[in-house]
Parts: sequence; structure tokens; C-alpha cells
Amino acid sequence: MRSNFNQGKVMNKPTTFALILPLMLCSASSFAKQITLPIDLDYNLIRKEVLNELYKGEGQTAEVWSDKKGCSYLKLSDLKVSGQQQQIKLQNHVQARIGASLGGKCLKLIDWQGNLETLQKPTINKDKTVLSLPITQVNVSDLQGQQLNDPKIQDLITQFVAPALSGLKLDLNASRGDIEKTLHEYLPEEQVGEVLILLNSLRFTEVTAKENAVALRLAFNAPTASKAHPKKVAAPLTEVEQKQWQAQWDKWNTFLTQSIEKAVDDAQTPDLKAALTETLVEAKVALQAGLSTDNSKGEDPVRVFFTDTWERLAPQLKELSHQLPEVKALQYVTFIAATDVMYELEKIGAPFGLEISSDGLRNLARIILAKQAS
Repeated sequence: MRSNFNQGKVMNKPTTFALILPLMLCSASSFAKQITLPIDLDYNLIRKEVLNELYKGEGQTAEVWSDKKGCSYLKLSDLKVSGQQQQIKLQNHVQARIGASLGGKCLKLIDWQGNLETLQKPTINKDKTVLSLPITQVNVSDLQGQQLNDPKIQDLITQFVAPALSGLKLDLNASRGDIEKTLHEYLPEEQVGEVLILLNSLRFTEVTAKENAVALRLAFNAPTASKAHPKKVAAPLTEVEQKQWQAQWDKWNTFLTQSIEKAVDDAQTPDLKAALTETLVEAKVALQAGLSTDNSKGEDPVRVFFTDTWERLAPQLKELSHQLPEVKALQYVTFIAATDVMYELEKIGAPFGLEISSDGLRNLARIILAKQAS
């Protein structure tokens, strides 16, 4: 199967950001040779990634085999992903048809439907750079729950379905280019060398399939204390910079407002709309204060907003992500995964001069504005 997992592209774009953004938030003052971060990949997120890549047929079906004439095929649909006995359980509806083309028409020889259940154990390779999901158990039954006894259909499942599902992989080696590109958008050019050192050291150290998520531990070599960047104090944005940033914020504000509307409509959770909308207003106030006001002698509005708001909204957002249908929830689930780790690391700081603070926001704003102007 050519899947995002198989090619290491499951981390492309949103999932890459979920796994790698926290690397920008680790403290130079507490650096050891190696830093290990706990990251949970929700089954909802995994399901949506697999759907997005593999289930491309009408009605979110995956045609894993066909005779190219439409007479014979094997399709999967109605994917469900969960955890069971420290393994990942994939459940699919299976539709199998075997026929023969006669006189331009298809003669059905076998037309069968049933259910497929696979248990797959998350496994890390010896180099600790590839997470794979080999199948440990396969159960196939008809719609009445009777075990499959048709050798032809069983052979098709063995030849095509099992290899497709067991070929799912998350490959750090194949993802480093995307990660590097993502980080370059938010870091000064002079720090590219350090970024590359960090990326080349990325390793999986542990993986466990829990009831609601796959728990990963991602390790990397961080800069030593002697090479770490000191806290970078940044002056408030000038009037010109504030106008430039306001234009950028207006674009983000429009996108976020539309996302809130769409998420609430999709999930039919109107009670959350008021909270999210209020948070967006609070964010604008807090970020504006952080960008334009000297807060060196009082509470930092950016830090206070982040910690207080996430603790209040995280449970609601997680519930929302579980309600959203199909791939629509991917951006929300990924955002939650990234921000959860950021929240846990909030007190630690940042090795690349970025942090959750007014100074960090100003530095980040100037990086973004400079890259837009170049």
C-alpha cells in the first residue's frame, strides 16, 4: 500500500507540526544530552490520516484490489480504529466480488460482504526511526458473524488487504525534510545548523497502544547549555510593525472564526461556540498587549492567557474532536496534540530564543514579518 504512513508522510503538514512544534519549546537551562517528550496520537487522528490517504473511493472506500474491468474487486469501508490489549484494532466492512467478463458484461461468480478485524502491534525498528504496525491477528466474518470459509476471498485478503494494513508506517527519516521546512518558517536563518542537528537526532524510544491513543516517546539531542541561546528580550513592536502584524492577524482571525463556525456546525455542539469565540477575543487582547506594551515588571499577558485558557478549553476541544466526522477534525485534533505538549512544557522555555511570552511573541512576529517581506 502506498500510504502516508508507508512513505513517512503521515507527519507531513499537520501531524508533523503536532510532533515537532514542542521541540521548539524546550528549555536551554535544563538541557541534558537527550530530551524525551511524551506525545499521544489519538486514534481519531490516526483514523483520519488513514482515511485521507487510503480510502479515496466514493463514500470513503478503499479498493485494495480489482481486475481493472469492474467485474472483480475487493473494497474496504467504514473504518474504525481503537485500542485493544496494547494493540491497535482496525475494523473494516469488506465487499468482495469475483466475476468474469462475457460479451462486454460482467457475470458474477462470487458476491460477498463481511467484516474484517485486525490487531496490529506498534513496533519500533532497531534504528528507532520507524514506527510500524505489523498484524498479529486477523478475523474475517460474514454479516451474521460466521467465520469466512471461502478460500478465494480468504486468499484475496491474505494477498492484498493484510499487506496493505500491515504496511502502515511512520518514518522519521522520510519526514525530516517536511519538518525542516516547517521550522524554517518560524526560526531565524542563523539557527538552521542547530535545527538540522536536532532533526538528525530524532528517535522513537517507546510506543504503547493505550485505550484512547498511541503513546509515543520522542527523543532528540538538544544544544548543550553552553551553546543555548540566552533569553532574548524584545522591545514592543513599533507602530509600523503593529500595522503589518494587524494585517496578518486579520487573516488569521477570519480563518479561525470560520473554523469555529464550521467545527461547531459539524459537531452540533453549539455550547462550545460562545467559549471559542470569547477565547478568540481574549487572544486578540492578550496578544496585542504582549506585542505593544512593556510588561517586564508585571504579569506577562501572553503567558497568562495561554496557561489559563488551555486549562479551561482543552477538555471541551478534545470532546469536540471526537464528535467531528471524517477528515474535518484533523486540523483540530492535531492542534490539540501539539498544544497539550506545549502546555506541559510551558514553564521550561525555549532553546532557539522563542518562548510562550510577550518577548517570544515579539521575536516570532518579527521573524514572520521579515520572511514575508523577503
